[in-house]
Amino acid sequence: MALSTSVSADASTSSVIVLNINGEKHSLTVDHRTTLLDALRERLDLTGTKKGCDQGQCGSCTVLLDGRRAVSCLQLAVAAEGREIRTVEGLAEGGQLHPVQQAFLDLDGLQCGYCTPGQICSAVAVIEEHAAGWPSAATQDVRPQDVPPPLTGDEIRERMSGNLCRCGAYTTIVQAVARAAGVPEGAPATAGAGTKEAAA
Repeated sequence: MALSTSVSADASTSSVIVLNINGEKHSLTVDHRTTLLDALRERLDLTGTKKGCDQGQCGSCTVLLDGRRAVSCLQLAVAAEGREIRTVEGLAEGGQLHPVQQAFLDLDGLQCGYCTPGQICSAVAVIEEHAAGWPSAATQDVRPQDVPPPLTGDEIRERMSGNLCRCGAYTTIVQAVARAAGVPEGAPATAGAGTKEAAA
């Protein structure tokens, strides 16, 4: 007797969800296994978010979820419902580039550009995390008394370490993050910026 491979009628494999992306709500039907990355790129034509490793290791697909960075290739679309999603397309306001975008442009913080959207989204979150006083593995004083610790080159590299650049534009990426964060030119933030491989 052959085994039945039919699926019971009540076993749902898809849902209608509403995603709040860059201030706009999008309703779509997705398979429960659909990643946020695929929903953004394949269903909503928001192709700024790039597919790199598809394993959460390269950072090319980084977006902001409720203001915190996340690799969208490991985030299910259904789990992102009700959260505020911000992609690289939603960073500029009123025709004005976000300061991080402008800094990357001004300082050539890119080469081929494939990883750049993820780098930029991460940098936006890095600056906010640092301003809020969140420490990193490179932070010397994890409980500063008054202000966050200096945003040094080591701090930037550590905080950006989840985003890989195969072209090796790390030196200018660090400089761009420092400029966008308001670190004065020539300050310790950019000193020794190119001394570590795969540092950003």
